[in-house]
Amino acid sequence: MPENSPRRAPRERQRDPERTKARILEAAKAEFGSKGYAAARVGEIAARAGVNKQLISYYFGGKEGLYTELNRPVLDSFSTLAAPDRELADVAAEFVRSGLADADLGRLFLWENLTDGEPDAVGVEAQRAFLQRQLDYVRARQEAGDFPADVDPAALMLVLMAAASASLAFPRVARALTGQDPGSAEFAEDYAEQLARIVRALKP
Repeated sequence: MPENSPRRAPRERQRDPERTKARILEAAKAEFGSKGYAAARVGEIAARAGVNKQLISYYFGGKEGLYTELNRPVLDSFSTLAAPDRELADVAAEFVRSGLADADLGRLFLWENLTDGEPDAVGVEAQRAFLQRQLDYVRARQEAGDFPADVDPAALMLVLMAAASASLAFPRVARALTGQDPGSAEFAEDYAEQLARIVRALKP
């Protein structure tokens, strides 16, 4: 039977579907975060969750549906961080904290970009819409005076996204430069505050 065809839920998991779905999503986050979408395997996700592999097809329609379900609330939550009246410095700092608070999701974002190339890749449309919303926010903050008029908002946004994910992309460098564990809460708070100070320094 094709992986994406609907199946009946195995009897032993019918009693608590929400808990089972949550376990699958947590396992998928770890698997996708460590390997990326292409290399992740449904069987490994099921094994991590301690469930029958058929449940992934039953609840999510297969690997692609699972990946989409995992990413949707993440993009939505990041979008809520960038409220129009919040200073750019505060939003940049919050992206650092959020990314390091859930490193698997942060690495998943990096994997998506490291394996770029397919125009119809899974989740690319949702991410494009998310990025456009963020760019609209950065433009609004430029008009509010958070950074100079001669700075391209798209270029600044790219710089800030790279900066926010730097400790996930370069943990050895971060550890060598700061002497801190880049996965620790202390590092996240210190780095978030420093990035906020840098962004505030851009104000004319």
